[in-house]
Amino acid sequence: MKTTEVYILGGFLGSGKTTLLRNILKQESEAGRKVAVLLNELGSVSVDSGLIGDGVPLKELFDGCICCTIQDKLEVQLHELLTENELDAVYIETTGAAHPVEVLDGIMSPIFAKKLEYKGIITVVDLLRWRDREELSPQLRQLLAEQIHHADFILLNKADMVSEMEAAQLIYTIQALNTDAVCLLTEYAAVSLASLQQMQRKRHSGHQKLDVHEHLHLTAIVYTFEGAVAQTDFEEWLRALPETVYRMKGYISFTHSQYPHLFQYSYGMPMYMNEMMKMPLNIVMIGEKLDKEMLIGQLKALEAKAAR
Repeated sequence: MKTTEVYILGGFLGSGKTTLLRNILKQESEAGRKVAVLLNELGSVSVDSGLIGDGVPLKELFDGCICCTIQDKLEVQLHELLTENELDAVYIETTGAAHPVEVLDGIMSPIFAKKLEYKGIITVVDLLRWRDREELSPQLRQLLAEQIHHADFILLNKADMVSEMEAAQLIYTIQALNTDAVCLLTEYAAVSLASLQQMQRKRHSGHQKLDVHEHLHLTAIVYTFEGAVAQTDFEEWLRALPETVYRMKGYISFTHSQYPHLFQYSYGMPMYMNEMMKMPLNIVMIGEKLDKEMLIGQLKALEAKAAR
């Protein structure tokens, strides 16, 4: 089954995300790839959609942030993009106020997660704003730091607006927050697709053939249950999870129930809701530096125990 690549474009308001998106779309078109865009606007009117150009499937989400108020709408829009088009990639431009973990949680619906290949978060940092960050509120400084910390690729944009010495100092502070991401100084968010692909390849070890997902800062793991599990065993498994599992959601069939349960898990707190229809038994796990083989092995063991 063909999967569609998903890229999240993050960064604070005015950092250059839309300029980056336009640069990427031009190069994707030249490469002959079919891509779509999902724009998230905090207001009720789109500012950026007119800049995308014809021929690119586009969906827009207004009056809220992906990570807070419009997750359900996001699932519908993304599902429509995937069913109406044969896509190589989807680029999601988030609001400047979006938190990366919440955005990834918003796009990884258990209904169609198997159709997606999450490739990573590209964060655009406005070097001037980062230089003057002490003038911002503590909450905004924290958000900027989180956006940097969870990035896989960081574009240090507006490099022409600071001196070389300032740029070097700013790069140092940014790399201290995220030692794994590749940082690139840019003007007008100019970056080649080849550079982004090269950055991704750098995450592979030269000695081992590993799934690139294992090298991403934030990991999204999809597991499909083949049968039911005992709820007590499942909850025991939840209690033993590492703290780096931030989110889970999906549909689980328990041995005591005819229909599956919608399951959601956020920072250690589980929630269940009984569904009155059959649903795809997929569960999506989101976190940092997760051991994919171990987690999937544990879930398989729960299924095997329930089947005995």
